[in-house]
Parts: sequence; structure tokens; C-alpha cells
Amino acid sequence: MHYRPFGRTGLFVSQLCLGTMTFGGEGGLWSQIGRLQQAEAERLVGRSLDAGINFIDTADVYSDGLSETITGQALKNLKVPRENVIVATKVFGETGRKAANSRGASRLHIMDGVKASLRRLQLNHIDLYQIHGFDPATPIEETVRALDALVQQGHVRYVGVSNWAAWQIMKALGIAERLGLARFESLQAYYTVAGRDLERELAPMMASEGLALMVWSPLAGGLLSGKPIVEGDRRSSFDFPPVDRPRAAVCVDAMRPMAEKRGISVAQVALAWLLHQPVVTSVIIGAKREDQLEDNLAAVGVTLEPAELAALAEVSALPREYPGWMLERQGEQRRRQLAGG
Repeated sequence: MHYRPFGRTGLFVSQLCLGTMTFGGEGGLWSQIGRLQQAEAERLVGRSLDAGINFIDTADVYSDGLSETITGQALKNLKVPRENVIVATKVFGETGRKAANSRGASRLHIMDGVKASLRRLQLNHIDLYQIHGFDPATPIEETVRALDALVQQGHVRYVGVSNWAAWQIMKALGIAERLGLARFESLQAYYTVAGRDLERELAPMMASEGLALMVWSPLAGGLLSGKPIVEGDRRSSFDFPPVDRPRAAVCVDAMRPMAEKRGISVAQVALAWLLHQPVVTSVIIGAKREDQLEDNLAAVGVTLEPAELAALAEVSALPREYPGWMLERQGEQRRRQLAGG
């Protein structure tokens, strides 16, 4: 397991992060994914830590808070030294009792949410606290100020965001810099070889501003495992994230001979592709069974050849869109000028 700098911070995280969306399953939207209870989840946490993972990601909405509860109890039962694990969670959606202010990125909801998450996780601080979605009803400045207060109070070490657009993140970074507040250090976003939309605006922004990238759903909800969807699989009951099925099929067809040549799964090739992308800091893996976890863990040992990466880049290329093609043209003209051509 390799460890990578977390954006421009001094924190180092494992290149794989254990996602706990499969933990729990008692009510709520995310219960369609989460079904593992304490003992099963604890085995996955223990094996992940043994494999060198030091990064665990959860959220208050997963199984209506039960995922956080199971995660916290697992760390306690396994007697994991606090400094050995980076715990990330998220706030935004509704948990527990529903009310007018029980969701969003307002100061009220954030302050209430962190207290509830700390209680469920049985921790005295959260290493990475992330806003789980964009709230058009709350001024970004209010959100940034609330997160800074949590950092100053010691409840949170770093703050991040998930599922925001590039312009929204840049606005938040500008506010934080102008006011001297804690800034977003990471983005958690969807990214796969079959879904490279992130490369249009978000990837250049992250490279420019030094943000870490945590990738969620790296196998596109199981589509990039190369296995047919059967009853009981995640995709059979929870068809998310939206994926261009023909594009995904072409990518799987291209990855299959790479997997067969090495005697590994297609899923490992899909994960390895992400680990080869410079913008990626950590890939979030989730599993319901120990064999799935073992297969995902093995992806860190897969090295793709330059020709294979080029082949995958070709079959998964994004459509050329404005202003991308204009920027490419201008860049090429500038390169020729500098070369004296």
C-alpha cells in the first residue's frame, strides 16, 4: 500500500480508502446498498487496516446514521490507535427525524450534524468533514464560516466537499482565502474509465488549487467489474450512478484481455486505471463480502503498461466539447510559437 499527500496538506492517506456505505441497512435511501451488520463490517475494517489502509470514509446519511455507528464501534472493538486511522464523514442530507432545517449546508445543520456524527463514531474529533452536496439555499460564505468554526473548536481537522461543480469550489476557495478561513482541501467525486466527465473542469481546477481527489463508485456501481448484473447485486436494486452503458461495455471489452493476461479480475484493471491517474489521491472501495474486498485490495499491485493506458484512453475518450477544443487549438498555437514554428 502506498501513501499519498492529501492535497496541499501535510496529511498522508492510503491510495485506497475503505468506504462504509455497505454498513447498516435499517431504513433510508442508502439502506438499498448497506446490509452489513457489526460483526461482518468489523471483519472488513480489520482486514483493510491489516492491508495498510489508513483511511475510512462514511457519511451521516448512510443507513440513516447506522454506518457511522458501526464504523465507530468497529474501531473501538479492534482497539485501533486513534492516530493510525484517518476518519472522514459527511453532512448534508436528512438523518433521523425530518424537519425544515434537518438538511443542507447551513450553519445550524452543520453544527448539529457534527455533534451527532461524533457521538455515533465515538470520537472526539473527525479528521475530514465533508459537505455531501451543494445547497443552493445557503450562501457559500455561511457554509465556509461554519466549517472554519469547527476547525477552530477542534471538532474537525480538515474540511472538504463532495459533488460540487468547479465554479462552486473556486468560489468557496476565494471566500476562504479572502477571510482567512479554513479552506476545502479535498473533493470527493465520481470518476471511472467509463465516466471521465470530471476531466473537463474539475481535474484542471484541482491541479491548479492543490485539492486532493477521493473517488467514489470507482467500478460504476459494479458495471466495470465485468460481471453480469444478477438479482441481489447493487445495480439490480439501486441503478446509480448513471452510466453510459454502451461506453461502459466498450471499456470492459478493452480491459478484459488485460485482466486475462495477468490472471486478475476486470475490476482490478478498472481500479488500477484510476490509481494511474495523476489527479487521483485515494480510491474509495466498498464491499459486502471479504472476497470482494480482497479482490479490490489486490489492485494496488497492478501496473498497466503505457500502451494499455493509451488504449483505454482511446476507447473512453470524452467527446470534444467547447471550450475544450478551442483551448486545445490555442495551446497548440502557443506551443508552436514558443518552439519557433
